[in-house]
Amino acid sequence: MNILAESHIPCLRGLLEPHACVEYRDVITASDVREADVLLVRTRTHCDAALLRGSRVRFIGTATIGTDHIDLDYCRQHGIEVVNAPGCNAPAVAQWVLAAIGQWMAARGIARPDALTLAVVGVGHVGSIVARWARQLGFRVLACDPPRAEREGANGFATMEQVAAQADIITFHTPLTRSGRWPTWHLCDTALLHTLRHCRLLLNAARGAVCDTEALLRWPGDLAIDCWEGEPHISQPLLERSFVATPHIAGYSLQGKQRGTAMVVEALGTRFGWDLQPVQASTPLLGADHVTLPGILDTYNPLADTATLRQNPDRFEQLRNTYPLRNEV
Repeated sequence: MNILAESHIPCLRGLLEPHACVEYRDVITASDVREADVLLVRTRTHCDAALLRGSRVRFIGTATIGTDHIDLDYCRQHGIEVVNAPGCNAPAVAQWVLAAIGQWMAARGIARPDALTLAVVGVGHVGSIVARWARQLGFRVLACDPPRAEREGANGFATMEQVAAQADIITFHTPLTRSGRWPTWHLCDTALLHTLRHCRLLLNAARGAVCDTEALLRWPGDLAIDCWEGEPHISQPLLERSFVATPHIAGYSLQGKQRGTAMVVEALGTRFGWDLQPVQASTPLLGADHVTLPGILDTYNPLADTATLRQNPDRFEQLRNTYPLRNEV
């Protein structure tokens, strides 16, 4: 059995070698994949027909929350099992979001969270933790998730119209979808931004194309951006005008990476009947039971990562790949 894995998946080397021939690549190409039975990736490897056609691949594991870098229809049609790691880095993203908000509050002279309404758009693994922690900190929280509201009932969920009318801060935590009843591609566009009545800060730690870059550049409020359209070739004007600007590392905690690898390795072992040594993650998946804003700010300062990216905008991918994994709250 041949396994091809991205080199930057942490905690992986040595786990699979007793059961298969494992090769590691910084960049995975179609010629690399041709003789592989298993492909282990992160978001930078686009698993589509161009990569997979003519290969032996029957299992793809992505050590990430999302799967929008994988052509799921193609995989279904060709009998390729796809496994991801939902929620693996959710506490780390929540840490990034609330650290960014805390730094912004300090810079703008806002002392009390209870003076602010925070809208969380997309209340899945990440958004749920952001909303829970924000309520513990004292923010008034609007949870906006139209697909969940449709499935579960509207009680407890805000509409996008309520978000636009009431929110002082909006943070996005949706997947990236272009079709269906609730597409999220350019969800934050000129039309939405024109309806915002009180919003002073927008955050995107979801997917870059959830926000329209040109629309953000015309909006007068503050921005905290971790996910960018066109990565790794990001908008220099957007980089310069963002209060927080980081190279897609919101979820880059040691514990989140451990969990992502552990979930994929466990699924791989189950699929092929291998007795694999588990990867140990050192904190619970749901994150801290109780948080404080000073406590969050003590664990992470996104302004340091912002300064590094501004000094090295052409090294976006390198900064991401060599990021020193931080500890969660």
